[in-house]
Amino acid sequence: MSDLRDAAMSTKAWPFEEARRLLKRYEKAPPEKGYVLFETGYGPSGLPHIGTFGEVARTTMIRRAFEVISDIPTKLICFSDDLDGMRKVPGNVPNPEALQEHLQKPLTSVPDPFGTHASFGDHNNARLRRFLDTFGFEYDFISSTEFYRSGQFDDVLRRCAERYDDIMKIMLKSLREERQATYSIFLPIHPETGRVLYVPMKHVDAAEATVTFDDEEGREWTVPVTGGNVKLQWKPDFGARWAALGVDFEMYGKDHSTNEKLYDGICRVLGERPPNHFTYELFLDDEGRKISKTSGNGISIDEWLSYASTESLAYFMYQKPKTAKRLYFDVIPRAMDEYHQQLRAYADQDTAQRANNPVFHIHGHNVPASDMVVPFSMLLNLASVSSAEDKDKLWGFIRRYAPEASAETHPQLDAAAGYAVKYFNDFVKPTKVYRLPDDLEREALEDLLATLKAWDGPVDAEDLQGAVFAAGRERFDPLRNWFKALYEVLLGASQGPRFGGFIALYGVAETIALIESALAGELVQA
Repeated sequence: MSDLRDAAMSTKAWPFEEARRLLKRYEKAPPEKGYVLFETGYGPSGLPHIGTFGEVARTTMIRRAFEVISDIPTKLICFSDDLDGMRKVPGNVPNPEALQEHLQKPLTSVPDPFGTHASFGDHNNARLRRFLDTFGFEYDFISSTEFYRSGQFDDVLRRCAERYDDIMKIMLKSLREERQATYSIFLPIHPETGRVLYVPMKHVDAAEATVTFDDEEGREWTVPVTGGNVKLQWKPDFGARWAALGVDFEMYGKDHSTNEKLYDGICRVLGERPPNHFTYELFLDDEGRKISKTSGNGISIDEWLSYASTESLAYFMYQKPKTAKRLYFDVIPRAMDEYHQQLRAYADQDTAQRANNPVFHIHGHNVPASDMVVPFSMLLNLASVSSAEDKDKLWGFIRRYAPEASAETHPQLDAAAGYAVKYFNDFVKPTKVYRLPDDLEREALEDLLATLKAWDGPVDAEDLQGAVFAAGRERFDPLRNWFKALYEVLLGASQGPRFGGFIALYGVAETIALIESALAGELVQA
Protein backbone atom coordinates (compact mmCIF):
# COMPACT_ATOMS: atom_id res chain seq x y z
CA MET A 1 0.00 0.00 0.00
CA SER A 2 2.87 2.39 0.79
CA ASP A 3 4.37 1.74 -2.69
CA LEU A 4 1.01 2.55 -4.28
CA ARG A 5 0.68 5.73 -2.21
CA ASP A 6 4.16 6.82 -3.30
CA ALA A 7 3.29 6.14 -6.93
CA ALA A 8 -0.05 7.92 -6.59
CA MET A 9 1.66 11.10 -5.43
CA SER A 10 3.43 11.53 -8.78
CA THR A 11 1.29 9.83 -11.43
CA LYS A 12 -0.45 11.97 -14.04
CA ALA A 13 -3.65 9.91 -13.96
CA TRP A 14 -6.36 12.55 -13.59
CA PRO A 15 -8.17 10.97 -10.59
CA PHE A 16 -4.92 11.11 -8.62
CA GLU A 17 -4.24 14.67 -9.78
CA GLU A 18 -7.66 15.72 -8.46
CA ALA A 19 -7.18 13.70 -5.27
CA ARG A 20 -3.87 15.47 -4.59
CA ARG A 21 -5.54 18.85 -5.06
CA LEU A 22 -8.24 17.80 -2.61
CA LEU A 23 -5.70 16.61 -0.06
CA LYS A 24 -4.11 20.08 -0.02
CA ARG A 25 -7.46 21.37 1.28
CA TYR A 26 -6.68 19.66 4.59
CA GLU A 27 -2.89 19.80 4.67
CA LYS A 28 -2.97 21.79 7.95
CA ALA A 29 -5.68 19.85 9.77
CA PRO A 30 -8.29 17.17 8.97
CA PRO A 31 -11.94 18.22 8.49
CA GLU A 32 -13.84 18.94 11.70
CA LYS A 33 -16.74 16.82 10.48
CA GLY A 34 -14.39 13.83 10.44
CA TYR A 35 -14.52 12.96 6.74
CA VAL A 36 -14.08 14.37 3.25
CA LEU A 37 -17.44 14.75 1.53
CA PHE A 38 -18.02 14.13 -2.19
CA GLU A 39 -21.39 15.05 -3.70
CA THR A 40 -23.31 14.39 -6.89
CA GLY A 41 -26.70 15.92 -7.64
CA TYR A 42 -29.69 14.53 -9.48
CA GLY A 43 -32.88 16.02 -10.87
CA PRO A 44 -35.52 13.30 -10.33
CA SER A 45 -37.92 14.38 -13.05
CA GLY A 46 -36.98 11.52 -15.36
CA LEU A 47 -35.02 8.32 -15.78
CA PRO A 48 -31.37 8.18 -14.72
CA HIS A 49 -29.27 8.51 -17.86
CA ILE A 50 -25.77 7.88 -19.12
CA GLY A 51 -24.58 11.26 -17.81
CA THR A 52 -25.71 10.26 -14.31
CA PHE A 53 -23.57 7.14 -14.57
CA GLY A 54 -20.60 9.16 -15.83
CA GLU A 55 -20.78 11.71 -13.04
CA VAL A 56 -21.05 9.17 -10.24
CA ALA A 57 -18.43 6.88 -11.82
CA ARG A 58 -15.90 9.70 -12.22
CA THR A 59 -16.56 11.05 -8.73
CA THR A 60 -16.05 7.53 -7.38
CA MET A 61 -12.73 7.30 -9.25
CA ILE A 62 -11.48 10.46 -7.52
CA ARG A 63 -12.81 9.28 -4.17
CA ARG A 64 -11.00 5.96 -4.61
CA ALA A 65 -7.80 7.79 -5.55
CA PHE A 66 -8.11 10.02 -2.47
CA GLU A 67 -8.44 6.96 -0.24
CA VAL A 68 -5.10 5.71 -1.61
CA ILE A 69 -3.19 8.88 -0.71
CA SER A 70 -4.96 9.79 2.55
CA ASP A 71 -6.22 8.10 5.70
CA ILE A 72 -9.05 10.64 6.13
CA PRO A 73 -12.42 8.84 5.84
CA THR A 74 -14.64 9.75 2.89
CA LYS A 75 -18.35 9.85 2.08
CA LEU A 76 -20.25 10.23 -1.17
CA ILE A 77 -23.76 11.64 -1.13
CA CYS A 78 -26.23 11.57 -3.96
CA PHE A 79 -28.57 14.52 -3.53
CA SER A 80 -31.99 14.41 -5.19
CA ASP A 81 -33.67 17.75 -5.95
CA ASP A 82 -37.11 16.26 -5.35
CA LEU A 83 -38.56 19.42 -3.77
CA ASP A 84 -38.51 21.07 -7.21
CA GLY A 85 -41.89 21.87 -8.67
CA MET A 86 -43.19 19.73 -11.53
CA ARG A 87 -43.05 22.18 -14.42
CA LYS A 88 -44.70 19.88 -16.98
CA VAL A 89 -46.32 16.47 -17.05
CA PRO A 90 -43.96 13.80 -18.47
CA GLY A 91 -45.28 12.13 -21.58
CA ASN A 92 -44.18 8.63 -20.57
CA VAL A 93 -46.38 8.08 -17.50
CA PRO A 94 -49.77 6.36 -17.14
CA ASN A 95 -52.77 8.72 -17.02
CA PRO A 96 -50.79 11.92 -17.65
CA GLU A 97 -53.97 14.02 -17.61
CA ALA A 98 -54.49 13.13 -13.95
CA LEU A 99 -51.26 14.96 -13.08
CA GLN A 100 -52.27 18.28 -14.65
CA GLU A 101 -53.80 19.55 -11.41
CA HIS A 102 -50.48 18.96 -9.62
CA LEU A 103 -48.32 21.18 -11.83
CA GLN A 104 -45.80 23.28 -9.85
CA LYS A 105 -46.18 21.11 -6.78
CA PRO A 106 -42.97 19.56 -5.41
CA LEU A 107 -42.35 16.16 -6.99
CA THR A 108 -42.73 14.57 -3.56
CA SER A 109 -46.24 16.08 -3.33
CA VAL A 110 -47.35 14.75 -6.72
CA PRO A 111 -49.18 11.37 -6.64
CA ASP A 112 -47.20 8.52 -8.17
CA PRO A 113 -48.84 7.78 -11.56
CA PHE A 114 -47.41 4.25 -11.39
CA GLY A 115 -49.08 3.59 -8.04
CA THR A 116 -46.02 2.01 -6.44
CA HIS A 117 -44.78 4.77 -4.13
CA ALA A 118 -46.10 7.54 -1.91
CA SER A 119 -45.28 10.19 -4.54
CA PHE A 120 -43.87 10.68 -8.01
CA GLY A 121 -40.65 11.98 -6.43
CA ASP A 122 -40.37 8.85 -4.28
CA HIS A 123 -40.93 6.69 -7.35
CA ASN A 124 -38.15 8.43 -9.29
CA ASN A 125 -35.83 8.38 -6.27
CA ALA A 126 -36.33 4.62 -6.03
CA ARG A 127 -35.39 4.27 -9.69
CA LEU A 128 -32.28 6.38 -9.10
CA ARG A 129 -31.20 4.29 -6.11
CA ARG A 130 -31.86 1.05 -7.98
CA PHE A 131 -29.80 2.42 -10.87
CA LEU A 132 -26.87 3.33 -8.60
CA ASP A 133 -27.08 0.03 -6.71
CA THR A 134 -27.01 -1.94 -9.96
CA PHE A 135 -23.54 -0.58 -10.66
CA GLY A 136 -22.28 -1.12 -7.13
CA PHE A 137 -21.73 2.54 -6.25
CA GLU A 138 -21.24 3.26 -2.54
CA TYR A 139 -23.18 6.36 -1.50
CA ASP A 140 -25.53 7.94 1.02
CA PHE A 141 -28.81 9.21 -0.39
CA ILE A 142 -30.29 12.59 0.58
CA SER A 143 -33.75 13.76 -0.46
CA SER A 144 -34.08 17.53 -0.83
CA THR A 145 -37.60 17.32 0.61
CA GLU A 146 -36.36 15.56 3.72
CA PHE A 147 -33.38 17.91 3.94
CA TYR A 148 -35.61 21.00 3.98
CA ARG A 149 -38.51 19.64 6.05
CA SER A 150 -36.45 17.88 8.73
CA GLY A 151 -34.67 21.05 9.79
CA GLN A 152 -31.21 19.96 8.58
CA PHE A 153 -31.14 23.02 6.32
CA ASP A 154 -32.69 25.48 8.80
CA ASP A 155 -29.49 27.07 10.11
CA VAL A 156 -28.27 27.90 6.61
CA LEU A 157 -31.73 29.10 5.53
CA ARG A 158 -31.74 31.54 8.47
CA ARG A 159 -28.35 32.77 7.32
CA CYS A 160 -29.82 33.19 3.82
CA ALA A 161 -32.47 35.49 5.32
CA GLU A 162 -29.87 37.39 7.34
CA ARG A 163 -27.58 37.84 4.34
CA TYR A 164 -30.33 38.10 1.77
CA ASP A 165 -29.09 41.36 0.25
CA ASP A 166 -25.55 40.03 -0.20
CA ILE A 167 -26.77 36.87 -1.92
CA MET A 168 -29.19 38.84 -4.08
CA LYS A 169 -26.35 41.14 -5.12
CA ILE A 170 -24.45 38.10 -6.43
CA MET A 171 -27.47 36.73 -8.27
CA LEU A 172 -28.79 39.97 -9.76
CA LYS A 173 -25.53 40.60 -11.62
CA SER A 174 -26.17 37.40 -13.58
CA LEU A 175 -29.77 38.23 -14.58
CA ARG A 176 -31.38 40.27 -17.33
CA GLU A 177 -33.04 43.51 -16.25
CA GLU A 178 -36.62 42.25 -16.58
CA ARG A 179 -35.78 39.14 -14.53
CA GLN A 180 -34.11 41.23 -11.83
CA ALA A 181 -37.39 43.03 -11.11
CA THR A 182 -39.15 39.86 -9.86
CA TYR A 183 -36.30 37.62 -8.79
CA SER A 184 -35.87 36.25 -5.28
CA ILE A 185 -33.57 33.52 -4.02
CA PHE A 186 -36.55 32.18 -2.02
CA LEU A 187 -39.37 30.21 -3.65
CA PRO A 188 -42.21 29.98 -1.12
CA ILE A 189 -44.42 26.90 -1.10
CA HIS A 190 -48.02 28.06 -0.98
CA PRO A 191 -49.59 27.22 2.41
CA GLU A 192 -52.89 26.22 0.78
CA THR A 193 -52.16 24.87 -2.70
CA GLY A 194 -48.73 23.42 -1.95
CA ARG A 195 -47.37 24.84 -5.20
CA VAL A 196 -43.85 26.23 -5.56
CA LEU A 197 -44.31 29.96 -6.28
CA TYR A 198 -42.08 32.12 -8.45
CA VAL A 199 -43.06 35.47 -6.98
CA PRO A 200 -41.11 38.52 -5.74
CA MET A 201 -40.61 39.03 -2.00
CA LYS A 202 -42.32 42.05 -0.43
CA HIS A 203 -40.21 41.72 2.71
CA VAL A 204 -37.51 39.46 4.11
CA ASP A 205 -37.31 39.64 7.90
CA ALA A 206 -33.78 38.69 8.93
CA ALA A 207 -34.53 38.68 12.66
CA GLU A 208 -37.64 36.49 12.38
CA ALA A 209 -36.35 34.48 9.38
CA THR A 210 -39.61 34.96 7.47
CA VAL A 211 -40.60 36.12 4.00
CA THR A 212 -43.68 38.07 2.97
CA PHE A 213 -45.14 37.82 -0.52
CA ASP A 214 -48.35 38.01 -2.54
CA ASP A 215 -49.62 34.86 -4.23
CA GLU A 216 -51.02 34.78 -7.79
CA GLU A 217 -54.41 35.98 -6.52
CA GLY A 218 -52.92 38.96 -4.72
CA ARG A 219 -53.28 37.57 -1.20
CA GLU A 220 -50.45 38.39 1.17
CA TRP A 221 -48.69 35.65 3.12
CA THR A 222 -45.85 35.52 5.62
CA VAL A 223 -44.08 32.19 6.15
CA PRO A 224 -40.87 31.11 7.87
CA VAL A 225 -37.93 30.23 5.64
CA THR A 226 -37.33 27.13 7.76
CA GLY A 227 -39.10 23.77 7.98
CA GLY A 228 -39.71 23.28 4.27
CA ASN A 229 -41.96 26.35 3.87
CA VAL A 230 -39.68 27.72 1.16
CA LYS A 231 -37.03 26.30 -1.09
CA LEU A 232 -34.12 28.08 -2.72
CA GLN A 233 -33.82 28.79 -6.41
CA TRP A 234 -31.55 26.17 -7.97
CA LYS A 235 -28.41 28.29 -8.26
CA PRO A 236 -28.50 29.59 -4.66
CA ASP A 237 -29.44 26.07 -3.58
CA PHE A 238 -26.10 24.80 -4.92
CA GLY A 239 -24.03 27.17 -2.80
CA ALA A 240 -26.26 26.89 0.27
CA ARG A 241 -26.23 23.10 0.14
CA TRP A 242 -22.44 23.10 0.02
CA ALA A 243 -22.41 25.36 3.08
CA ALA A 244 -24.92 23.24 5.01
CA LEU A 245 -23.31 19.88 4.31
CA GLY A 246 -19.66 20.88 4.22
CA VAL A 247 -19.19 19.51 0.70
CA ASP A 248 -15.52 19.17 -0.24
CA PHE A 249 -15.79 18.05 -3.86
CA GLU A 250 -18.39 18.24 -6.61
CA MET A 251 -17.98 17.83 -10.36
CA TYR A 252 -20.35 19.03 -13.03
CA GLY A 253 -20.60 19.47 -16.78
CA LYS A 254 -19.22 22.39 -18.73
CA ASP A 255 -22.72 23.88 -18.97
CA HIS A 256 -22.50 24.64 -15.23
CA SER A 257 -19.06 26.25 -15.40
CA THR A 258 -20.40 29.77 -16.00
CA ASN A 259 -22.33 29.50 -12.72
CA GLU A 260 -19.35 28.36 -10.64
CA LYS A 261 -18.56 31.86 -9.38
CA LEU A 262 -22.19 32.27 -8.30
CA TYR A 263 -22.22 28.98 -6.39
CA ASP A 264 -18.87 29.72 -4.75
CA GLY A 265 -19.78 33.30 -3.90
CA ILE A 266 -23.01 32.27 -2.18
CA CYS A 267 -21.21 29.55 -0.22
CA ARG A 268 -18.68 32.13 0.99
CA VAL A 269 -21.39 34.67 1.90
CA LEU A 270 -22.88 31.95 4.09
CA GLY A 271 -19.56 31.64 5.89
CA GLU A 272 -18.25 28.39 4.42
CA ARG A 273 -15.50 27.33 2.04
CA PRO A 274 -16.63 26.24 -1.42
CA PRO A 275 -15.71 22.71 -2.48
CA ASN A 276 -13.08 21.72 -5.02
CA HIS A 277 -14.54 21.47 -8.49
CA PHE A 278 -13.93 19.39 -11.58
CA THR A 279 -15.61 20.47 -14.80
CA TYR A 280 -16.00 17.79 -17.46
CA GLU A 281 -16.75 18.28 -21.13
CA LEU A 282 -20.13 17.33 -22.52
CA PHE A 283 -20.78 14.38 -24.79
CA LEU A 284 -21.61 14.78 -28.48
CA ASP A 285 -23.86 12.70 -30.70
CA ASP A 286 -22.93 11.19 -34.07
CA GLU A 287 -23.35 14.59 -35.74
CA GLY A 288 -21.28 16.49 -33.19
CA ARG A 289 -24.22 18.04 -31.33
CA LYS A 290 -24.39 18.19 -27.56
CA ILE A 291 -26.24 15.20 -26.15
CA SER A 292 -29.44 16.12 -24.37
CA LYS A 293 -31.80 13.80 -22.50
CA THR A 294 -34.62 16.16 -23.56
CA SER A 295 -33.96 15.73 -27.28
CA GLY A 296 -33.05 12.07 -26.86
CA ASN A 297 -30.07 12.16 -29.20
CA GLY A 298 -26.95 10.14 -28.53
CA ILE A 299 -27.05 6.80 -26.77
CA SER A 300 -28.77 5.73 -23.57
CA ILE A 301 -27.17 3.64 -20.86
CA ASP A 302 -29.57 0.76 -21.59
CA GLU A 303 -28.51 0.85 -25.23
CA TRP A 304 -24.80 0.76 -24.35
CA LEU A 305 -25.35 -2.16 -21.99
CA SER A 306 -27.21 -4.05 -24.73
CA TYR A 307 -23.99 -4.14 -26.78
CA ALA A 308 -21.16 -4.06 -24.25
CA SER A 309 -20.20 -4.46 -20.61
CA THR A 310 -20.60 -1.95 -17.79
CA GLU A 311 -16.81 -1.91 -17.41
CA SER A 312 -16.37 -0.80 -21.02
CA LEU A 313 -18.68 2.13 -20.32
CA ALA A 314 -16.68 3.01 -17.19
CA TYR A 315 -13.52 2.83 -19.30
CA PHE A 316 -15.06 5.23 -21.83
CA MET A 317 -15.98 7.61 -19.00
CA TYR A 318 -12.41 7.49 -17.67
CA GLN A 319 -10.87 8.61 -20.96
CA LYS A 320 -10.08 12.36 -21.26
CA PRO A 321 -13.00 13.74 -19.23
CA LYS A 322 -12.03 17.31 -20.13
CA THR A 323 -12.31 16.61 -23.86
CA ALA A 324 -15.65 16.60 -25.70
CA LYS A 325 -16.19 13.09 -27.08
CA ARG A 326 -18.69 11.50 -29.42
CA LEU A 327 -20.88 9.14 -27.45
CA TYR A 328 -22.52 6.99 -30.06
CA PHE A 329 -22.81 3.34 -31.01
CA ASP A 330 -19.65 3.24 -33.09
CA VAL A 331 -17.41 3.99 -30.07
CA ILE A 332 -18.50 0.80 -28.29
CA PRO A 333 -16.27 -1.84 -29.98
CA ARG A 334 -13.11 0.20 -29.39
CA ALA A 335 -14.02 0.79 -25.75
CA MET A 336 -14.54 -2.95 -25.25
CA ASP A 337 -11.22 -3.90 -26.80
CA GLU A 338 -9.18 -1.16 -25.12
CA TYR A 339 -10.63 -2.02 -21.72
CA HIS A 340 -9.49 -5.64 -22.09
CA GLN A 341 -6.09 -4.55 -23.43
CA GLN A 342 -5.61 -2.58 -20.22
CA LEU A 343 -6.74 -5.55 -18.12
CA ARG A 344 -4.13 -7.76 -19.77
CA ALA A 345 -1.43 -5.13 -19.35
CA TYR A 346 -2.23 -4.63 -15.65
CA ALA A 347 -1.16 -8.15 -14.70
CA ASP A 348 2.48 -7.48 -15.64
CA GLN A 349 2.76 -3.82 -14.64
CA ASP A 350 4.68 -2.41 -11.70
CA THR A 351 3.00 -0.30 -9.04
CA ALA A 352 3.61 3.04 -10.79
CA GLN A 353 2.20 1.73 -14.08
CA ARG A 354 -0.84 0.27 -12.33
CA ALA A 355 -1.59 3.63 -10.71
CA ASN A 356 -1.78 5.07 -14.21
CA ASN A 357 -3.88 2.25 -15.67
CA PRO A 358 -7.59 3.05 -16.18
CA VAL A 359 -8.65 -0.36 -14.85
CA PHE A 360 -7.31 0.48 -11.38
CA HIS A 361 -9.62 3.49 -11.33
CA ILE A 362 -12.53 1.34 -12.50
CA HIS A 363 -11.98 -1.58 -10.12
CA GLY A 364 -9.73 -0.31 -7.32
CA HIS A 365 -7.67 -3.05 -5.73
CA ASN A 366 -9.83 -5.84 -7.22
CA VAL A 367 -8.82 -5.73 -10.88
CA PRO A 368 -10.03 -8.93 -12.60
CA ALA A 369 -8.12 -10.90 -15.22
CA SER A 370 -9.33 -10.73 -18.81
CA ASP A 371 -10.51 -13.96 -20.39
CA MET A 372 -11.00 -12.39 -23.83
CA VAL A 373 -8.83 -14.71 -25.89
CA VAL A 374 -10.58 -13.25 -28.95
CA PRO A 375 -10.91 -9.44 -29.28
CA PHE A 376 -14.39 -7.95 -29.52
CA SER A 377 -13.64 -6.46 -32.94
CA MET A 378 -12.69 -9.95 -34.15
CA LEU A 379 -15.94 -11.37 -32.78
CA LEU A 380 -17.81 -8.72 -34.77
CA ASN A 381 -16.04 -9.74 -37.98
CA LEU A 382 -16.67 -13.38 -37.21
CA ALA A 383 -20.36 -12.62 -36.70
CA SER A 384 -20.31 -10.79 -40.02
CA VAL A 385 -18.81 -13.51 -42.22
CA SER A 386 -20.78 -16.27 -40.52
CA SER A 387 -24.07 -14.29 -40.45
CA ALA A 388 -24.42 -15.36 -36.83
CA GLU A 389 -27.86 -15.07 -35.29
CA ASP A 390 -26.77 -16.27 -31.85
CA LYS A 391 -23.54 -16.62 -29.89
CA ASP A 392 -23.52 -20.43 -30.13
CA LYS A 393 -22.44 -20.12 -33.75
CA LEU A 394 -19.48 -17.97 -32.69
CA TRP A 395 -18.53 -20.48 -30.02
CA GLY A 396 -18.14 -23.11 -32.73
CA PHE A 397 -15.26 -21.06 -34.17
CA ILE A 398 -13.89 -19.98 -30.78
CA ARG A 399 -13.54 -23.55 -29.48
CA ARG A 400 -11.54 -24.54 -32.55
CA TYR A 401 -9.26 -21.52 -32.11
CA ALA A 402 -8.98 -21.84 -28.29
CA PRO A 403 -9.99 -25.40 -27.27
CA GLU A 404 -9.55 -24.61 -23.57
CA ALA A 405 -12.21 -21.89 -23.67
CA SER A 406 -15.87 -22.37 -22.73
CA ALA A 407 -18.77 -20.23 -21.63
CA GLU A 408 -18.24 -21.43 -18.06
CA THR A 409 -14.48 -20.78 -17.89
CA HIS A 410 -14.57 -17.57 -19.96
CA PRO A 411 -17.69 -15.65 -18.88
CA GLN A 412 -16.42 -12.29 -20.21
CA LEU A 413 -15.83 -13.83 -23.63
CA ASP A 414 -19.22 -15.51 -23.55
CA ALA A 415 -20.97 -12.23 -22.76
CA ALA A 416 -18.93 -10.48 -25.46
CA ALA A 417 -19.98 -13.08 -28.04
CA GLY A 418 -23.61 -12.28 -27.28
CA TYR A 419 -22.94 -8.55 -27.47
CA ALA A 420 -21.11 -8.99 -30.79
CA VAL A 421 -24.00 -10.86 -32.42
CA LYS A 422 -26.49 -8.21 -31.35
CA TYR A 423 -24.20 -5.34 -32.40
CA PHE A 424 -23.54 -6.96 -35.77
CA ASN A 425 -27.21 -7.54 -36.54
CA ASP A 426 -28.30 -4.06 -35.40
CA PHE A 427 -25.47 -1.91 -36.79
CA VAL A 428 -23.04 -3.75 -39.05
CA LYS A 429 -25.35 -5.90 -41.13
CA PRO A 430 -27.58 -3.04 -42.37
CA THR A 431 -24.53 -1.04 -43.54
CA LYS A 432 -22.43 -3.80 -45.14
CA VAL A 433 -21.51 -3.00 -48.74
CA TYR A 434 -19.34 -5.46 -50.65
CA ARG A 435 -17.50 -4.56 -53.83
CA LEU A 436 -15.72 -6.47 -56.56
CA PRO A 437 -11.90 -6.44 -56.60
CA ASP A 438 -10.04 -4.54 -59.30
CA ASP A 439 -7.49 -6.39 -61.44
CA LEU A 440 -4.55 -5.87 -59.06
CA GLU A 441 -6.63 -6.84 -56.03
CA ARG A 442 -7.94 -9.93 -57.82
CA GLU A 443 -4.37 -10.97 -58.61
CA ALA A 444 -3.37 -10.60 -54.95
CA LEU A 445 -6.45 -12.45 -53.72
CA GLU A 446 -5.74 -15.34 -56.11
CA ASP A 447 -2.17 -15.43 -54.79
CA LEU A 448 -3.42 -15.57 -51.19
CA LEU A 449 -6.01 -18.19 -52.19
CA ALA A 450 -3.32 -20.42 -53.68
CA THR A 451 -1.18 -20.07 -50.55
CA LEU A 452 -4.09 -21.04 -48.30
CA LYS A 453 -5.04 -24.01 -50.47
CA ALA A 454 -1.49 -25.30 -50.14
CA TRP A 455 -1.34 -24.60 -46.39
CA ASP A 456 -0.30 -27.69 -44.47
CA GLY A 457 1.30 -26.15 -41.38
CA PRO A 458 -0.26 -25.31 -38.02
CA VAL A 459 -3.02 -22.70 -38.02
CA ASP A 460 -0.84 -19.98 -36.49
CA ALA A 461 -2.04 -16.38 -36.58
CA GLU A 462 1.44 -14.90 -37.10
CA ASP A 463 2.37 -17.32 -39.88
CA LEU A 464 -0.95 -16.63 -41.61
CA GLN A 465 -0.38 -12.88 -41.22
CA GLY A 466 2.94 -13.38 -43.00
CA ALA A 467 1.14 -15.09 -45.88
CA VAL A 468 -1.30 -12.17 -46.14
CA PHE A 469 1.61 -9.72 -46.20
CA ALA A 470 3.41 -11.73 -48.88
CA ALA A 471 0.37 -11.62 -51.21
CA GLY A 472 0.24 -7.83 -51.06
CA ARG A 473 3.80 -6.65 -50.34
CA GLU A 474 5.02 -6.42 -53.92
CA ARG A 475 1.73 -5.20 -55.34
CA PHE A 476 0.56 -2.36 -53.09
CA ASP A 477 2.24 0.87 -52.05
CA PRO A 478 1.22 1.79 -49.44
CA LEU A 479 0.50 -1.72 -48.15
CA ARG A 480 -2.55 -0.53 -46.19
CA ASN A 481 -4.42 -0.36 -49.51
CA TRP A 482 -4.15 -4.16 -49.66
CA PHE A 483 -5.74 -4.57 -46.25
CA LYS A 484 -8.40 -2.01 -47.11
CA ALA A 485 -9.22 -4.10 -50.18
CA LEU A 486 -9.47 -7.27 -48.05
CA TYR A 487 -11.95 -5.61 -45.72
CA GLU A 488 -14.08 -4.08 -48.47
CA VAL A 489 -14.11 -7.11 -50.76
CA LEU A 490 -14.35 -9.91 -48.17
CA LEU A 491 -16.07 -8.27 -45.18
CA GLY A 492 -18.10 -5.47 -46.74
CA ALA A 493 -16.52 -2.94 -44.36
CA SER A 494 -13.98 -0.12 -44.57
CA GLN A 495 -11.85 -1.47 -41.74
CA GLY A 496 -11.32 -4.80 -40.07
CA PRO A 497 -9.17 -7.14 -38.01
CA ARG A 498 -5.57 -8.27 -38.16
CA PHE A 499 -6.20 -10.64 -41.02
CA GLY A 500 -3.90 -13.51 -40.03
CA GLY A 501 -5.67 -13.75 -36.69
CA PHE A 502 -9.01 -13.64 -38.48
CA ILE A 503 -8.05 -16.58 -40.70
CA ALA A 504 -6.86 -18.56 -37.68
CA LEU A 505 -10.17 -17.98 -35.93
CA TYR A 506 -12.51 -18.34 -38.89
CA GLY A 507 -10.62 -21.27 -40.36
CA VAL A 508 -8.37 -21.75 -43.41
CA ALA A 509 -10.99 -23.74 -45.33
CA GLU A 510 -13.70 -21.19 -44.50
CA THR A 511 -11.46 -18.32 -45.63
CA ILE A 512 -10.73 -20.14 -48.90
CA ALA A 513 -14.49 -20.41 -49.50
CA LEU A 514 -14.94 -16.72 -48.61
CA ILE A 515 -12.29 -15.60 -51.11
CA GLU A 516 -13.73 -17.84 -53.83
CA SER A 517 -17.19 -16.37 -53.24
CA ALA A 518 -15.78 -12.84 -53.49
CA LEU A 519 -13.89 -13.60 -56.70
CA ALA A 520 -17.04 -15.13 -58.19
CA GLY A 521 -19.03 -11.99 -57.34
CA GLU A 522 -21.35 -13.89 -55.01
CA LEU A 523 -20.84 -11.55 -52.03
CA VAL A 524 -21.87 -8.51 -54.08
CA GLN A 525 -24.97 -10.32 -55.30
CA ALA A 526 -26.02 -11.55 -51.84
